[in-house]
Amino acid sequence: MARSVPPLRQPAEMSLHRSEELVIVGGGLAGASAACVLVREGVSAVLLERDPEPRHKVCGEFLSIEAQTYLAYLGIDLDRLGASRISRLRLHYCGKQVEAALPFMARGLSRKVLDEALLVKAMSLGARIERGVTVRFMDTDDIASRVDAGPYGKIRAETLFLASGKHDVRGVKRTASGSINDLIGFKLHYRIGGEQRAALDGVVEIVLFEDGYAGLQLIEDGTANLCLVVTQKRFERAGKSWNSLIKQIAGECPSVADRLRDPLPLFDKPLSIFQIPYGFVHHPDPAEPPGLFRLGDQMGVIPSFTGEGMSMALHSGCLAASTLLHHGRVSAAFHKQMASDIQRQVRLAFVLNKAARFSPGQTALFHLCRAWPSLMQQVAAFTRIREGSMQRVLAPP
Repeated sequence: MARSVPPLRQPAEMSLHRSEELVIVGGGLAGASAACVLVREGVSAVLLERDPEPRHKVCGEFLSIEAQTYLAYLGIDLDRLGASRISRLRLHYCGKQVEAALPFMARGLSRKVLDEALLVKAMSLGARIERGVTVRFMDTDDIASRVDAGPYGKIRAETLFLASGKHDVRGVKRTASGSINDLIGFKLHYRIGGEQRAALDGVVEIVLFEDGYAGLQLIEDGTANLCLVVTQKRFERAGKSWNSLIKQIAGECPSVADRLRDPLPLFDKPLSIFQIPYGFVHHPDPAEPPGLFRLGDQMGVIPSFTGEGMSMALHSGCLAASTLLHHGRVSAAFHKQMASDIQRQVRLAFVLNKAARFSPGQTALFHLCRAWPSLMQQVAAFTRIREGSMQRVLAPP
């Protein structure tokens, strides 16, 4: 069973203007991991998290071996949190399936539990975590960044780690040209029956259907996480209705119909996110000042079916912290290294994502995987963070 973690404190009354050595905007995987590394090394950090309490997020919740390595480095015990174990990948298309072993033992854990565990870890190490704080605007120059956090106050930060996820902040928005931006992501947790739960035990399922794909796996406590991505046109054809959409997909995909036979939804409605910029990678920008580090989805967004999004977020947080500790406020060097570490994987996943959205590409992809099941293992391996990139962080000079 997953153990609950204590709630973090709400923002205190603050003066209108204050200075901080380091401000981290965003308490997800990237921001919280950076905070853990920095405060462990004696760097003063304040982390601003907009959500007043733990919450679920749109995410496949698949932890690769790279993500697990970073979490162990940060002191997170996945067994104590109740993470599931996943050793096989099963691909479904038009009523047919192909299955292969993963090249590693993966884990499944909800973002609500994992993100909170990281924030609690950062706080236990000495980070100041301020919840319910929404950053409205940022302004940066060569000397410092200024953060307008509304009622919380205005902060001057010598160094700023921007880890606001897929949500941009006014004044420092990403330029996501060239990325896919017509996709909608949905997520819903289910309590499913014993037979279907047994069929999912140890497996992550990828289901291809017209104009989209879905991922289904178990997380903690035997809960099933259904996370799917569709084009805006597909959602419009379903009348912009989740119930109609999932009914249509179940009609096209027998495996989805089987898994969701008499399920118990655990949310009142699915979580959703629009215009996901899959394929985006931030590169050093001469116009951006030193001291502004972009982490997580502010640095790069890999298509979700690869299962590597969480490890890339953790890698960015730990690499940014390592860069600051060993080289100072050279954010351009961090962005250059981070882009080098993830660009190949994001590019490959981007191409596969475009193929996996439409029938001709889906047919070709499925038949290739059916003829050579090891291809699924190779794709899983080629979209991972490389060991050399991780060692640069985990064993810095």
